[in-house]
Amino acid sequence: MDSYVSSHITKYYKNPDKVKRDVHTLLNNYRGLQPKVDTFVFNDGASKQLLCLGGTIPVPYKGNTYNIPIAIWLLETHPLNAPLVFVRPTSGMQLRISKHVDHNGKVYLPYLHIWSPTESDLLGLVQVTIIIFAEQPPVYAVAGPPQRQENSTPYPMQPGYPAYPTPNTPYPAAGGHSYPSYPPTGGSSSTPYPSYSAGYPPYPVSGSATPKPSYPSYPAATTTTQASASGTISEDHIRASLLSAVEDKVRRRLSEIFAQSQAEIETLKKTENELRIGQSKLEELSRRLDQEQVELERGISSLKERSNELEDTLTKIKSQDSNFDVDEAVVTTAPLYKQLLNAYAEQAATEDAIYYLGEGLRRGVIELDVFLKHVRSLSRKQFMLRALMERCRQQAGLPV
Repeated sequence: MDSYVSSHITKYYKNPDKVKRDVHTLLNNYRGLQPKVDTFVFNDGASKQLLCLGGTIPVPYKGNTYNIPIAIWLLETHPLNAPLVFVRPTSGMQLRISKHVDHNGKVYLPYLHIWSPTESDLLGLVQVTIIIFAEQPPVYAVAGPPQRQENSTPYPMQPGYPAYPTPNTPYPAAGGHSYPSYPPTGGSSSTPYPSYSAGYPPYPVSGSATPKPSYPSYPAATTTTQASASGTISEDHIRASLLSAVEDKVRRRLSEIFAQSQAEIETLKKTENELRIGQSKLEELSRRLDQEQVELERGISSLKERSNELEDTLTKIKSQDSNFDVDEAVVTTAPLYKQLLNAYAEQAATEDAIYYLGEGLRRGVIELDVFLKHVRSLSRKQFMLRALMERCRQQAGLPV
């Protein structure tokens, strides 16, 4: 790859590194192709300087290997958009119109139709092209000895075949199938080319009525071949076009249905996961509620027992003599608890006494000296009682 081609790629192509790697890999495997910058004329009349890989590729056919002249044009958005491939016959060859090649020499392949920027490359394109051309050659030898010009390719291929030279004029001429339209004059250079489907129509269905030719000598011309060579559209062409349109529509519809189904399945899976998580949360919540219900029922049963005991005690108190001793109403289970109970009762009585002394002072019933004397004595007693209660609680293991 010369410096001019390399600088053109760097300056005008969106992904120059990818283009250089792709071209370098192809040229290392197929030395019959040579890169050059040439003018490509689009269907709307606009022209553009694009990288063209022109030359020959070896195609095996019926035990022999032949040089098939092709030209591969790389759009400036390569590899985002598929290349444009053309068959360029020499003077000793004639195009054979088929579902893969139209009367302008433009090549239509499934590989181009499903071109992927990440998975497709030029090497794979040429390899697929060789396989397709091996089944149905795109050219045949014209009757009589071909005119071998200075730059023509040997036909059939001989060992050490030279690269097929490209013509000086832009190729192909406008007409026939629509080619991608270049952005209008004055548009931004960053404007992407149209989508791939704009450059290539839907790929025709298999089973073309056009027979395979003998190669390199072509048999007597059939009606379809004559009509194609004269530019007339035959019934087979119309039928193939209709089948192609129907197949493309069905394929697009199936793709839409498949994509919609996939989206619905993903949504359903997400909903299923959310429902499973919700189910786990509900089961955990139900388990906790059952446990709390058991604890509540146990607490209710205990409270009912205590309530029954209190009712029995009240009944006994009411049935006994009115001279019931209040001090004997509460009986502790241990002397320590009795001491704690007595200290608490005495401390409460002391607090009441201090309160009433304050009321007496406020009303003027007692003098200030008397009030201070008794409050000092009661406060000292209250302090000792509280210390005793704290000591008893520590000994009994109760919270202080």
